[in-house]
Amino acid sequence: MTEPLFRDDAYLRSCEARVVDVTADGAIVLDRTVFYATSGGQPGDTGYLERSDGSQIPIAAAIYADGKDGHRHLVAAGAPMPAVGDLVVAHLDWARRYRLMRMHTALHIICAVLKTKITGCQIGADESRIDLDMPEPPEREAIEAEIRAAVARDMALSTDWITDAELDANPGLIKSMSVSPPRGSGRVRLVRIGEDFDLQPCGGTHVSRTTEVGRVDITRIEKKGKLNRRIRIQLAD
Repeated sequence: MTEPLFRDDAYLRSCEARVVDVTADGAIVLDRTVFYATSGGQPGDTGYLERSDGSQIPIAAAIYADGKDGHRHLVAAGAPMPAVGDLVVAHLDWARRYRLMRMHTALHIICAVLKTKITGCQIGADESRIDLDMPEPPEREAIEAEIRAAVARDMALSTDWITDAELDANPGLIKSMSVSPPRGSGRVRLVRIGEDFDLQPCGGTHVSRTTEVGRVDITRIEKKGKLNRRIRIQLAD
């Protein structure tokens, strides 16, 4: 399995790695990576692999797949392929990743402010959305003010790990009604904001303090069913 370095350090922009497989459909499997793979509403990272001769292999996306090729780096069309055993340096498109980290953290803040369950989300560098289990739409200006106040509190983000059994014994930790917490290793990663502002299972990447999110603008609130409200956001910068 590929060692996911981003889980312990979301700010790691590059790493040395060895190619352990090149799949029949043209994906590269590394022994370790800084590339987040698409999951939980967060898109996979892009960037490139640098070979020992300085040449670059553009990476168009990172995804998960079943079996031994769990973490795949999808190569841009027409790009050269490495050989199994090659040493490379994996480089993120950091500007894109950092915006995704800010966006993902903003969605956690919205969930905590509105104190309800998540029915879906989609994180993007330009616009993100979160769907919430709510019978009535929230008042836009009031919610924006609460979100910005939470950001301004400069709360630290941290991670903890609990066992699958501990999560089963504390189902209230699960905020998402549509995506199951990432399991499989016998333990589950929790993301905490502040001392007690928010705590929920999440395998995604986040900023280290809420002030890094910056100003969040709600662009639209939509009705998506009897008990479903969709909130779309952008970052002001």
